[in-house]
Amino acid sequence: MGARVELLCWGYTNLGQLGLGDVVENIIVRPRTCEFFSSKSVQEVACGRYHTAFVLQDGSVYTCGSNNWGQLGHEKEGYRPEQVRALDAQTIKHTACGESHTLAVNDHGQVFAWGAGKDGQLGIDSMEETVRKPRLVKSLSGHEVTQVTCGSWHCMALTKDGQLFAWGQNTHGQLGLGQGISSQSNPQCLKTLVGIPLAQITAGGAHSFALSLSGAVFSWGRNHCGQLGLSDEKDRDVPFHVKFLRSQKIVHISCGEEHTAALTKSGGVFTFGSGLCGQLGHNFMNNEVNPRRVQELMGTEVSQISCGRQHTLAFVPSSGLIYAFGRGNRGQLGTGHTFNAQVPYKIPGNWVPCKQKLPLNAGKFKLRCSASFKWRYCLPDDFRSVDPSGCVRTINNNSVKWTLHLEGNNVLDKSLPLFIFIRNDEHFKTGPWSSGVDLIAARLFFDKMAKTEYSKLLQQATVTLENRLIAQLPTSPPDFEAMRAFLILPVFPLFQDPKNYLTLTLPFAAAVLRLDANPSKVNMNANRVAYDVFYVHELNNLVNIETDYLYWASQQAGIPVAFCTYPFVLNARAKTKMLQTDAALQMQIAVNRTGVENIFMLLTLGPFLTSSPFLVLHVQRDNLVSDALRELSIHSDVDLKKPLKVVFLGEEAVDDGGVTKEFFLLLLKELLDPKYGMFTQYEQSRLIWFSEKTFVEQNWFHLIGILCGLAIYNFTVVDLHFPLVLYKKLLNVKPSLDDLKELSPTEGRSLQQLLDHPDNDVEDAFCLTFAVRRGFQPSPSSPLEYVEAYVDFIFNNSIRELFLAFSSGFLKVSGGKVLHLFQPSELMAMVVGNTNFNWKELEMSAIYKGEYHAAHPTIKLFWEVLHQLPLEKKKLFLLFLTGSDRIPIYGMASIRMMIQPTSGGEQYLPVAHTCYNLLDLPKYQNKETLRTKLIQAIDHHEGFSLV
Repeated sequence: MGARVELLCWGYTNLGQLGLGDVVENIIVRPRTCEFFSSKSVQEVACGRYHTAFVLQDGSVYTCGSNNWGQLGHEKEGYRPEQVRALDAQTIKHTACGESHTLAVNDHGQVFAWGAGKDGQLGIDSMEETVRKPRLVKSLSGHEVTQVTCGSWHCMALTKDGQLFAWGQNTHGQLGLGQGISSQSNPQCLKTLVGIPLAQITAGGAHSFALSLSGAVFSWGRNHCGQLGLSDEKDRDVPFHVKFLRSQKIVHISCGEEHTAALTKSGGVFTFGSGLCGQLGHNFMNNEVNPRRVQELMGTEVSQISCGRQHTLAFVPSSGLIYAFGRGNRGQLGTGHTFNAQVPYKIPGNWVPCKQKLPLNAGKFKLRCSASFKWRYCLPDDFRSVDPSGCVRTINNNSVKWTLHLEGNNVLDKSLPLFIFIRNDEHFKTGPWSSGVDLIAARLFFDKMAKTEYSKLLQQATVTLENRLIAQLPTSPPDFEAMRAFLILPVFPLFQDPKNYLTLTLPFAAAVLRLDANPSKVNMNANRVAYDVFYVHELNNLVNIETDYLYWASQQAGIPVAFCTYPFVLNARAKTKMLQTDAALQMQIAVNRTGVENIFMLLTLGPFLTSSPFLVLHVQRDNLVSDALRELSIHSDVDLKKPLKVVFLGEEAVDDGGVTKEFFLLLLKELLDPKYGMFTQYEQSRLIWFSEKTFVEQNWFHLIGILCGLAIYNFTVVDLHFPLVLYKKLLNVKPSLDDLKELSPTEGRSLQQLLDHPDNDVEDAFCLTFAVRRGFQPSPSSPLEYVEAYVDFIFNNSIRELFLAFSSGFLKVSGGKVLHLFQPSELMAMVVGNTNFNWKELEMSAIYKGEYHAAHPTIKLFWEVLHQLPLEKKKLFLLFLTGSDRIPIYGMASIRMMIQPTSGGEQYLPVAHTCYNLLDLPKYQNKETLRTKLIQAIDHHEGFSLV
């Protein structure tokens, strides 16, 4: 059984606008029941300056009050509500009232208008002064309107497909159509808000607001009192984003003539604009140009707000109390008095608290304000809950199946349902790092649409995409939310069909390229698709990368298309193969050049001036650092391009790669040790970075850069404990806060908290009294600037000269256009390898020589012992075998370990030939003996001798 609906009203009633009939008083100072509707179910009330419209649940419309301009839609006296008989054939769902005109929307989304029309506010083509009977707004007949709202002399309508139309007076830009646009008698679409999923539209005297599903607030029109909330008093002729309210989770907005109120999801109230009569509730009568929280309502949870011309109401459901503040000279506050209130006052009455959600058929309690009177009808409604029927078309789990079963001609004739509700409050987080879209739900919807039984719907959607949506994508979206279409459309399965490349994919790509500078910047910086998504891994097996690189490098006319031209499809392994091919080519050129020079020397100056075709470094183990740096300093840049050979003085080994591996391992481990003061180790991350103060010459950093470049150039994996940002800087990629989080997690988290802090007064919140560099003191109102400066100081300004020396040495050896095809993480993986150990893969790829084979008893014992060793011992074995404890980018299978038997007995140790990844393994018969001998060998692996 439905609950009884009671209408209460108070305020000015000299023209009958309260519908109380022949009452003596002109001013009603306390809530009074409107007996006319005691037996009728009222669904909605709308108030104009001096008239009121009522929508009943059966779809009929009643009006009362002033009828000077025909705004009642009938010719009867306005002291009692009378039915608008001209709408008898319609089922009306919504109404809205302006100064002297009225709008109504039926159940098909058609709009009817009547009343004053001299400024075009009726939207009926001509600017007739008076229209006394409801007339269809034909310009909107092709749209399903879900919301209408009226300012004093202008109107707006929101359609189901997300379009916003405005018409009427435009003296202050309240239509939002741009500069120089006069009043409009035909509804005009606001192109500036295309793509924004709007939840609510509302208007004040001469200003307008739109609220998105994600809580973004846009305002435009008159702003002489700051009623737009934009920190100034300048009018706006196009929608502007009220940035202050972005993080407040705004769910409802109400406008007075010159002030505005906003309701948050948590029940907070912000007001701004004119405070002349106290209508802001801030305990003063000054204007407020920024949204400001009503302090007197803090601690309560407001569920409804409503603004009259110069007063405001707020309802608190937990206590059942209604608060009023602002102008009260005509009883419009309902407090029993006629004075103004600068802070919220309780309206006396037998209100009943509502602490639980009411059933849908229980009726509604809503507040509606006019210029000088008020309506209340029970039971309570909650403005914080979005009514899907009044919003743009959305997709959720409940609507997917329903939508797919509708295959009528009008289902998708205007647009696809692009914007998706997501769970909880995630849609309020829409911004640079969150789209507010559930792409999984979108993909689910489109996958279902692609099934055979929905072929008609799919065909219709394709036509809509080709003819309407893609062509209408905005070039300058006003907010992040308008970028959602660019995320959702590529999920549509037809975009992946080669047959649609010309009609869908390419036009969409062109729309992306048409984006203006600012949206394009957002698109580049925020939530970029991971680069590895574009890898075509099959190219490693299907394409000869070396040959492809040579085609690409030659750049000759008539050669086949090279995949190297499109490096984003090549994974890190393919790019590494390219770099190695390039290095091998440069080595061969250097060797050939040396050969030619030596022939010339032999023929002219004698054999003593010939040079080696290799870059040979002679070093001692006990003086490794100084010897290596000395040797490098005496070689020319040309010599650095030769193949590297290392000679450890006093040792017999010939370098076929293994000696070089150990050379880099020992030298870089020593050089990068913090004891030299060149690098600082961060305790939390165990990573190193350039020291801000060092006592060595910059030339040392140049030589270290050469060493790191030589390692890459000579295909050697080295264990550098640098963070990813080093490789970013080598590739000219700007460091970010994420890089600081990797290097110094505590500092990074602290700065992230600074960015996330909602309070503008960050200096008080975080006690920021220091600067990151001399002469820089961040403004408390710009935490982003502070964080960017801090990151820039750590990674750039404080080590600029040292890094330039390092990078010049590195790029001298390994620079070139191939290097810049790498992503930073790809370059890092190539240089230092990885630690994704797969010992089974090592076993499966092993090669056996002599009498050894996979089933040989000694081999089976060996793998049992190795698999049972702890990880640190396994890494030592890898170091013993290959000269490095890191895995090449090609994986452990690429090591291709070889095992051969030796003729000695069990008393001998295993011997590794690191040049060839070859293990000499005696034919041990006992597992414990094998374990003991293997551990002895790997624990004493340093040093080389001929076997």
